Amino acid sequence: MPQWGANNPHPLSQIKTELVWEGKYDEYGNRRTVDIAGCSMPMQRIETIDEPRRQAIADGKLSLFEKEIRSKRTDDFRNMLVWGENKLVMASLLKDFKGKIDLIYIDPPFDVGADFTMDVSIGDEDDHIEKDQSTLEMVAYRDMWGKGTDSYLHMMYERLTVLQELLKDTGCMWLHCDWRVSGYFRCLLEDLFGPNNFRNEITWKRATMSGAKAVGNQCGRNHDTIFYFAKSSQHKYKQLYLEYSQDYIDKKFIYNEPDGRQYRLQPKGTRSDEAVAEFRKQGRIVETKSGYIQVKFYLEDMKGVALDDVWLDIQDIRTIQGPEDTGYDTQKPEELLKRIIKASSNEGDLVADFFCGSGTTGAVAERLGRRWIMCDLGRFAIHTSRKRLIDLQRKLHEQGKSYRAFDVYNLGRYERQWWQKERLHGADEEHRKVVLEFFKAEVLQTAPSPLIHGKKAGAFCHVDGIDSIFDRNEAREVAKAVAQSGAKECYVLAWEFEMDLRLTTAALEKELGVKLMLIQIPREIMEKNRKNPPPFLEMAVLEAEPVYKGKGAEKTVDIKITKFMPSLAEVPAKEIEALKERAIKSGTDFIDFWAVDFDWQPGKPFNHHWQDYRTRKDRSLKTVSDAGYKYPNSGTYTVCVKVVDTFGCDTSITVEVKI
Repeated sequence: MPQWGANNPHPLSQIKTELVWEGKYDEYGNRRTVDIAGCSMPMQRIETIDEPRRQAIADGKLSLFEKEIRSKRTDDFRNMLVWGENKLVMASLLKDFKGKIDLIYIDPPFDVGADFTMDVSIGDEDDHIEKDQSTLEMVAYRDMWGKGTDSYLHMMYERLTVLQELLKDTGCMWLHCDWRVSGYFRCLLEDLFGPNNFRNEITWKRATMSGAKAVGNQCGRNHDTIFYFAKSSQHKYKQLYLEYSQDYIDKKFIYNEPDGRQYRLQPKGTRSDEAVAEFRKQGRIVETKSGYIQVKFYLEDMKGVALDDVWLDIQDIRTIQGPEDTGYDTQKPEELLKRIIKASSNEGDLVADFFCGSGTTGAVAERLGRRWIMCDLGRFAIHTSRKRLIDLQRKLHEQGKSYRAFDVYNLGRYERQWWQKERLHGADEEHRKVVLEFFKAEVLQTAPSPLIHGKKAGAFCHVDGIDSIFDRNEAREVAKAVAQSGAKECYVLAWEFEMDLRLTTAALEKELGVKLMLIQIPREIMEKNRKNPPPFLEMAVLEAEPVYKGKGAEKTVDIKITKFMPSLAEVPAKEIEALKERAIKSGTDFIDFWAVDFDWQPGKPFNHHWQDYRTRKDRSLKTVSDAGYKYPNSGTYTVCVKVVDTFGCDTSITVEVKI
């Protein structure tokens, strides 16, 4: 046995305290680096939204609006709402935003057993149905927790590494979590940012415990943890103050001036003679006959109680149940984000949230005059955020306050190790065979193109890869292959479609004469031992027509929705049949939001000239626009109509208008 000692230390004595998880080091013991370059992808701008400008056009007051731009709309930056996997989004942002973000707040999912099914409203009445996670979210979440805490920590380590590069040296980040992962996150963040840049561990008490929640074999779990880290010592915190409680005021400020001002008295203490002389000039000195000196401090001059790291005064959104409640399951109260943004950023600073959910960070940043970037993997999250921020633009403009326009982006391809790769050993051909068999299509042994995999009822079939989203570039290649083979129709079967893909397929049909029928692969084929085919549902069916009024120079155009059938792709299987019946009778009940671009140009972002949407308070929805749009010249124009259903899935069509 070797003799361990000062001259021959034991190997374990050299090891520092460190959080280690599977995947942190490679097989040679080297720290794994994050492949940022391999994750960077081009982002497509698919929508541009300036709601007050849209309203000015509709009211015929555009020239007046343009004169007011400087006082109403801030044009130094267009805010960004991005649909995509946040690691890829952050890596893609590095080109333009490395070292440029002032504040990042994130609220990542941290419950391995969470049920992400949520209730969504349909129709004009208070009807609710369940919505499943999208396949994309479901697979991503399974990947996240695939190896328990190890895979979750590695997923967060990669994202926090990229996040750190996006921050300014004067910037900071706030990470929201709970008891499940808070201990791990503290170690992980200190590993990345350094212990010297740790600022606070905030305890946020969500609500008052009562009833069954507070009963059990343990104390009730009723707080979240928010970690606050600076990028470097250059970051400066802005001290915030809370109002005094009425009880404190009643006990301390017990004196009143003749004019009603409340004050308290404090001993002179160690204050200098110069300070006392100044207080005396101000009439703030009270001196007893014995010479005991006290100083008056007025309530109106006091800042309040300095904010500490225990926050008891902000209630959870479910407790508040106020107008800001969007119904989004993980929504956080605006007061919480308001406090964070005010404490660690200035007006005009850039704020980001890469797990944005219902868009609270962006909404609060907008109100406080900050610029913002947000992203989320879920379509429903992007849809909820978009509605919320359009509504906020309207309100700020009506109140004469400044606002910024914002754009919606697609990231493009999302690549992951899907569950099928394990079961099908990564074989795309085997995957395509399984999908086509369930779709009851013929598998082509000899196809006219590698992009054509099957045939059904006279139409070709294309089955997208198991690790990708079917995007606009693939749509063009498939349409060209079908056209070259002499066919006119093709079923496109995919797990996920890029947002706004209908715009691309409409343009391709006009250009190449090929109709692409977009069919979502149902998640039920993933079930073990399934033999009966589940329903294969085409993306939503949407039809619309122009409505003309007036003649000549006074001729106006509006759009009427004549038919809508949602895809029901994210509805639990047990509810599909009942909802199919309702969708056939009244498909517009499933429309949550729709918008019109009266002068749509292929390849250009969708411009919101008009829109209408349901809110939690107002469930009504117009099926005919009331824009009264006027074209400057006679001719043929292309109108684009975009509909987002109650599940957050979008579809778009084009309508020809002749003036």
